[in-house]
Amino acid sequence: MKFFVDTAELDDIKDLAATGLLDGVTTNPSLIAKSGREFVPLIKEICEIVDGPVSAEVAATDYPTMRKEAEILRKIADHVAVKVPLTPDGLKLCKELSDDGTMVNVTLCFSAAQALLAAKAGAAFISPFVGRLDDISHDGLDLIADIVRIYDNYEYFDTEVLVASVRNPLHIVESAKMGAHVATCPPSVIRQLYNHPLTDKGLAAFVKDWEKTGQSIL
Repeated sequence: MKFFVDTAELDDIKDLAATGLLDGVTTNPSLIAKSGREFVPLIKEICEIVDGPVSAEVAATDYPTMRKEAEILRKIADHVAVKVPLTPDGLKLCKELSDDGTMVNVTLCFSAAQALLAAKAGAAFISPFVGRLDDISHDGLDLIADIVRIYDNYEYFDTEVLVASVRNPLHIVESAKMGAHVATCPPSVIRQLYNHPLTDKGLAAFVKDWEKTGQSIL
């Protein structure tokens, strides 16, 4: 499974990229607003840090304006994935951009039917929102299982399942078990993957025993 980080904060992106765990970045209008940065220059900076796909979302909702915005975004770098909403106009733009060789991330997916449409439109990524479904008492992971199962039925679907709205490590692990291609997570959730009380306990014991030897490797 590939790990994307869902943030527009450069410090977090740099830190996670240095670990070798980071395969890409996703942003959205809310994350850009939170960063307080100017959109296009910020995406350019992120692209200079990360070699993998960097999702940059159009702000408009009508096709003509989205099309103009997409032209600006995809010229930032070859590995920009233009992010579009799962609407008729968004899928129309997805088809056009995909046919022209541009990666497209179709976002705000909440049903398997929507995911099927995105794949037929040539999306590079479909972003089903697990956490937001959980918030309304639907099992978001059931949606991931359905999409993976459908996509596996058709060899000509190249769309990768990008699990979004990830709230905890369990979302990541269960999605990986189902065969989802990518998980995009807040930095805090990626860092939670390191944590296990037995690791902490074992390391503390090793440190204590080493101190007893009175030795130094340096």
